[in-house]
Amino acid sequence: MSQRSVKQEIGQFYNEVGWQLEGDVYQNARYEDLRPVSADYIHKCHMRVRRHLAPSGDYLLDAGSGPVQYPEYLTYSEDYRYRVCMDLSVVALQEARKRLGKKGLYVVADIANLPFRGDAFDGIVSLHTIHHVPIEEKVTVYQGLYQVLKPGRKMVTVDGWAEVPLAKAMNFFMRFANKLRHWTGKEAEMMPNGTSASQLNNEEKTASHEPVGTFVLKTSAKWFHSVMKGVLNYEIRVWRSVSVRFLRSVIQPEWAGKFWLKVLYRLEEWFPHYFGEKGQYPLIVISKEGAESAKE
Repeated sequence: MSQRSVKQEIGQFYNEVGWQLEGDVYQNARYEDLRPVSADYIHKCHMRVRRHLAPSGDYLLDAGSGPVQYPEYLTYSEDYRYRVCMDLSVVALQEARKRLGKKGLYVVADIANLPFRGDAFDGIVSLHTIHHVPIEEKVTVYQGLYQVLKPGRKMVTVDGWAEVPLAKAMNFFMRFANKLRHWTGKEAEMMPNGTSASQLNNEEKTASHEPVGTFVLKTSAKWFHSVMKGVLNYEIRVWRSVSVRFLRSVIQPEWAGKFWLKVLYRLEEWFPHYFGEKGQYPLIVISKEGAESAKE
């Protein structure tokens, strides 16, 4: 499949499926854990992005913004003059406008061919977007984002690894949790839309092996080091170390789920680089050397 076809497919998927509402929830959110038991942990993971960005500025670029669907996402740009939302999906940008209004600027564009001048942005975020980029364009994407970032500022990307060294441990706990439910005859907690967590686990597992509707190509920490070492000034930290399947299977209210997520979050904070490289979702901070831009 050509690069052009891949991008047309991605835009069509998010216009027609991913960013269509199903009740009060986007269809794409079915692959997130929105249960109360995980809410505090998920919130704190989202907020990890903000701590690495300049607290204020003129323009924050959200590359692959989607609809800016979570309240935490809005905080990244609350002290910026404008948030530039860029996406292949027109529907995503229409939804983003509902949340940002005049504070947002909305651009339909390809992350591999940015329509911006160099040194334009005081901060950049790209969340769960670069995994949609073909392998031959991934390095170009990082370099392009770096080029439009102001000197002395940082950008943050979040995506998932295809190779997860901690997966063996996660799979052990998931098998144990599933056996425990079988022995007790207790189903996992229901999702907000009434679908059982185990049903969604099966859907997510199938989707991870046979992607339906859109192109996804994840890499690994090893790959990232091999192509970026000496090219960009970067740091791999943890965004979230465990998968949604793990959360839905293992983290249950009756099993002190909130307590165990507090323990996990503390471990991630103590060892952010280990969990960033070995866990499921890395937070990659890229710094552009140079004098600080305008006073924050």
